[in-house]
Amino acid sequence: MRADLLTDAVDGLDEALAVVDGFDRTLVAGLLRPQADQAGGLAGLADAVAGSPLAARVTEAAEKTAAGAAGEEHFVALAAARIALLGSVHDALMSRIEEAVGRPRAGESGSAPGGGEEHAANLHAASRSWLCDLARAGWQGIDHELVGGAAPVVSAMLPDPALRRPATLLDGFAAELAASCPGATLERIPVRRWADLWSRALLLTVPGAASAPVVAEASGRLLPLGVDVQEHATAVQAQVHGVFEPKDGGTPRLVRASVSAPKPDTVVGAGLWQLLRPHMSLLAAVSEGRAMELDAMPLTAEGDLMWDDARARAGEPADVFATARVALPAAAAFATAPLDRHPARIAVPVLLEGYAVEEDDGAVAFEVAGRRLVVDADRVPAAGPLTPEAVASSGACVGLLRWDAGEFLLQPLAVERTVRKKAVAVHAGAWAGGTTDKAGVRAEKAATDAVTVLRERAGRLLRK
Repeated sequence: MRADLLTDAVDGLDEALAVVDGFDRTLVAGLLRPQADQAGGLAGLADAVAGSPLAARVTEAAEKTAAGAAGEEHFVALAAARIALLGSVHDALMSRIEEAVGRPRAGESGSAPGGGEEHAANLHAASRSWLCDLARAGWQGIDHELVGGAAPVVSAMLPDPALRRPATLLDGFAAELAASCPGATLERIPVRRWADLWSRALLLTVPGAASAPVVAEASGRLLPLGVDVQEHATAVQAQVHGVFEPKDGGTPRLVRASVSAPKPDTVVGAGLWQLLRPHMSLLAAVSEGRAMELDAMPLTAEGDLMWDDARARAGEPADVFATARVALPAAAAFATAPLDRHPARIAVPVLLEGYAVEEDDGAVAFEVAGRRLVVDADRVPAAGPLTPEAVASSGACVGLLRWDAGEFLLQPLAVERTVRKKAVAVHAGAWAGGTTDKAGVRAEKAATDAVTVLRERAGRLLRK
C-alpha cells in the first residue's frame, strides 16, 4: 500500500470542508432572522456549487434565506448543496484510497423507483415542515415543544415499511435533540452531526429520494474478513465485511452483511452476540474461520447482502489473512449510493504488513513505508479478544480504512502476532458464534444472567 498517498494533502478538500462548516454554523442561531455572518456562510455554499446544475436554485435559496424569506424549497436546495459538497469530499477520499491500495472500483450504483410515495405525500410534507421549523429556530432555539412536533409524524410513518428509513432517522434525530433541550443552555453543540442529520433527513423526504435499491441474486463463496460492531444503549449492529467470489467466475467483490437487534443497556461486551446470533448464521462462520456458500442471496447495487439463512450454508475453512493476501487485492468495490456519499461512511477493508508500531500514552500508530497511520483503537469492540495490546504487538493487520478529523485512520478487525515463534491470529469477531475462551465465557455468563433477570421482570409486568 502506498501510505504516502494517505498522508499527502487532497486538493480542494480543506476548502470544501470549510464551506460546509460555514453553512453549518448558520444553523446554530437559526435562519429566521439571519445575521451578517450567517449570510456569508450561505453565500459561500452558493459559490461552492456555482459550476454545478444546482447553481441557480442554491443561489436563489441563499439570497432568500439571508433575507429571512426562505421557504421549504429553499431549505431543500441548501441541504442538497451541502450533501453534494460532502459527496465530492467522499469521492476525492475514495479515489485517493483506491490509488493507494491499487484496487479496482465498480461503476455507478443503481436504484429503483421507491414505493409508497403517492400515499405518503402528506407525511413527507409534514416531515419537511418540521425540519424547516428546526432550521428557522436553530440549535440554540430548540425546546421540547418544537422537538415534540416530530412525534406524530414518526408514529404515522413507522408502520409503513416504505417509510421506515426516514422515520427511523427522524425518530433518532428528535430523540437526540430532546435530550439536549433547551438549546439556549447548551455549552457544546454537535454542529457537524446535527447538520448532517438535518440535511439527510430533509432530502429523504423529497419524493423519489428514498428509492428502493436495485437487488440482484448472488451465488458463490463468501470469504469473511472481519466484523465491525456498532453499539448504542438500546441497539447493537454487527456488520461483516468480506470478499464474494461469484460462482460464474466473475470479478470478486467487496460486500457487507449486517444484522441488528434491540438491546437493554445492561447487556454489553460479549453478551451482545447472544442478541445477534439467532438472526445470522454468518456470525458462527466468522467465529469458526469458515467460508459461506451462497445460493441466490439478495445483493444490492451498493454491495450489501440482504442476509437470509435459508440461502447460505457453511463452507470450507477460510483463514482471514489468506483471504486478505490472495482474494482482497483483486476484489472490486461497489459504487456508493448518492445520498450515502459522506466521508464518515468510508470503511474500506485493507491488509497491512511489515509495519513498525508506535505507542504514545496508550495511543497506537503504524509506521508504513515511513508514513504514520493512526490506529483507531476506540472502535475495537469489547465483545471480542482483540485488544489494543494485541494490536501493538502485531506484525500484520486486517482492518477498515476510515477518515475522521482530517486524517485517515485504521480500525483493526484482526491482527497476526508471533507467539512462541508461531503466527497467531486474533479476531475482533472471534466470539461471534460462541467461545471457549475463559474471558469470553465469563462475559457470556454475565450477559445470560442479565437477560434472564430482565425476561423474568418483563414476564411479571405482563402478567400484572
